[in-house]
Amino acid sequence: MDIAPAIEFARAHSKSVLTTLRKNGRPQLSNVTHWVGGDDRIRISITADRAKYFNLIREPWTAVHVSSDDFWSYVVLEGEAEVSPVAAAVDDATVEELIAYYRAISGEHPDWDDYRRAMVADRRAVVRITPARAYGLLR
Repeated sequence: MDIAPAIEFARAHSKSVLTTLRKNGRPQLSNVTHWVGGDDRIRISITADRAKYFNLIREPWTAVHVSSDDFWSYVVLEGEAEVSPVAAAVDDATVEELIAYYRAISGEHPDWDDYRRAMVADRRAVVRITPARAYGLLR
């Protein structure tokens, strides 16, 4: 499958399953929401205390499985992942990227100051995936 239609499918469907690799090489899967930016990179918000964070720091390969609402169309996008620094201040670059992520998926937040504080308190980071391979079934 060509990557371009797979990316467009992922752009239209924001719920997905993120696959990372554990130390023993076995997969670890997590339900996530994602956003495909104008640069065609997939972005996912994660916390720095979860398995997926540690897995991606150790082994930056990942796959994202995206299904249609009716479950019969899907794509899997594989690629290298880059993890941003953990949000450390309410005005740092990670928090700004998390705001763009939130806006793309959910629109405006009722209290951006509270959101900024929460991103730092939660120790959030952004995973940026550059798709290199795609497969699936588009109906």
